[in-house]
Amino acid sequence: MNPPTGYAFRLGAAHLVALPEKALWWADAGLLVVSDMHLGKAERMARRSGSLVPPYETRETIARLEDLIGRWAPAHVLCLGDSFDDTIAMRALPEEVTLSLTHLMAGRRWTWILGNHDPGPVDMGGTCTRDIAIDGLAFRHIADPAVSTAEVSGHYHPKARIRGARRPAFITDGTRLILPAFGTYTGGLDADDTAISGLMGVHAIAILAGRTMAAVPLNASAPPHPGPPTRWARGLG
Repeated sequence: MNPPTGYAFRLGAAHLVALPEKALWWADAGLLVVSDMHLGKAERMARRSGSLVPPYETRETIARLEDLIGRWAPAHVLCLGDSFDDTIAMRALPEEVTLSLTHLMAGRRWTWILGNHDPGPVDMGGTCTRDIAIDGLAFRHIADPAVSTAEVSGHYHPKARIRGARRPAFITDGTRLILPAFGTYTGGLDADDTAISGLMGVHAIAILAGRTMAAVPLNASAPPHPGPPTRWARGLG
């Protein structure tokens, strides 16, 4: 397996890599994390509002997940909530998508974190839970403001701007991490919105996903970090 390319940083005591494809890799735990896939969104939009968009987003999202699993061979895949756009969309997935997911789950641990769009059990294998702790990191769908220990969450679909372009972003202050949405048909909330920035410490950064990754301060007016800038975050590859 090739060494991961992306942006390496530390969350608590864990050494993680934000991947360009909007996923998180934790080599020491053999863990791949994706958030907010929203599988079946086109079906749900058509059912609820009559809005018709090309119904290919689910297959495209699964294909990208399949590619990541093929490259990093994780022992454990964790889907961080809102994996499905709602429970009806989950049950209406095309058979080939369900078979693809079943194939991806075979031979590895698979955890579904329940989100606000998919609050009920997932009946296609794996383990369903509202949160999980792994080697000092807590994983849940929505960040808990009362938590002061290392936490990984999703839900907000954060995006940040660099050179005018708005891109999906990982948001972290070294203790808390919010992942971008992995799904194809997903909007996003600006990272400086108080719903996100209010959860973060003064030295938080936005790690922009994509072919050329970059990290920018979430608060441009924040004082310089008291320690070396590479102490807990550095670019790789």
